[in-house]
Amino acid sequence: MLNKSANPIPQGKYVPANRYGEFIYTAGMTPRVDGKLMLEGKVSAAYPLTYYRAAVRQAIINAFVAAKNMLQENEQIAKVLTMTVYVNAEDGYTDHTKLADFASEYLWEELGEAGIVSRAALGVASLPGNAPVEVQIVAAVK
Repeated sequence: MLNKSANPIPQGKYVPANRYGEFIYTAGMTPRVDGKLMLEGKVSAAYPLTYYRAAVRQAIINAFVAAKNMLQENEQIAKVLTMTVYVNAEDGYTDHTKLADFASEYLWEELGEAGIVSRAALGVASLPGNAPVEVQIVAAVK
């Protein structure tokens, strides 16, 4: 089950997000619920893309919650400016951007036009805890 409200629990000596002026920078967020990964392992073409949908959405939810937790009273996220989606991909995997679409879909649902971001979707050799994905965002405050 996706968790849309809990503050992400850092897995090391860092904070979930930092704010500088009107900008919020999140740490990379994996698909953790209550500190535990909801899915582990390399992303594989052997599974349909939808197999990874909930994990990608939980990772972006964690990033979005971390950003929102940096807001002061009467502030809101004006726009998510950029998003990076890291994919723990098996050799030869090429659908990184299709996985990133699940995160983009969530931001659209939450913010409409303000959730349409520039983004990068990168394949990596591994991720912390053997997470399948990790998502990081930069947001502007209003």
